[in-house]
Amino acid sequence: MTQTLTPDSIAALTQTATQTTATPAVEPMSVWDLCVNGGIIMIPMLLLAIIAIYVFVERLMVIRRAAREDSSFMERIKEYIHRGDVDSALNLCHHSQTPYSRLIAKGISRMGRPMNDVLVTIENTGNIEIAALGKHLPWLATTAAGAPMIGFLGTVMGMVEAFYNLAAAGTSANIDVLAGGIYQALVTTVAGLVVGIIALFAYNYLVALINGVMNSLETKTMEFMDLLNEPVK
Repeated sequence: MTQTLTPDSIAALTQTATQTTATPAVEPMSVWDLCVNGGIIMIPMLLLAIIAIYVFVERLMVIRRAAREDSSFMERIKEYIHRGDVDSALNLCHHSQTPYSRLIAKGISRMGRPMNDVLVTIENTGNIEIAALGKHLPWLATTAAGAPMIGFLGTVMGMVEAFYNLAAAGTSANIDVLAGGIYQALVTTVAGLVVGIIALFAYNYLVALINGVMNSLETKTMEFMDLLNEPVK
C-alpha cells in the first residue's frame, strides 16, 4: 500500500534529516587550553613573560621614586650656599636620597675647584644615576625581540610536525592529520607576538620615564651651576 506524503510529513522528515546531519557545537577553549596545546615552546615563552612583568613592575617603582621632586629643594640649597652653610646643604642632599640630590651633593663637595671640574663631576654622577635607573631594561628589550622569534620557531616546528604526520599517514591522510601541527604553529605565533608587543610597549614606556628624569637632572644641574656663577654679595 502506497503512503501519501502530506506537507506536514515532508516538513517532519526534513527537520529530522537536518538534525541528523547537523554539526555538533564546538566548545570555546580557555587560555589555559591554548597554552597547553602550544607545545614545549610555551615554556620559554612563559618564562619570558614572567621576567618581563617582574622587570617592568620593579623598574616602574624605582623610576617613579626617582622622579618625585621637592619643589623647595633648590631654594633651600641656594639659601644654604648663600649663607656659606655647606654642611647644612650636604645634610639636606643626603636626607633627600634622590638622584638629583646626589647630583647636587657631588657638586657641593667639589665647590672651590674650577667650574669645568665641577660640571664634569656632576655630569659623570648623572650618567651613573641614569644607568642605575636603566638597570634590567635589556631584559625587556630582549623579550620584545626574542619572543616573536621563539613563536616563529614554534610555528616552524608545528608545520614540520604537520607535514611529517601527513607523509606518515599516506593515502589515509585527511584534514585531522594536519590540524594538530597547524594548531600548535598558530598558537605559538600568537603567544610570541603578544608577549613581544607587551614587552616592547613596556620598554618604551620606561625609557620615556627615564628620559623625564634625565631632563630633570639636567635642569637641576643648570640651576646649580648658575648658583655657583652668581656674584658674591
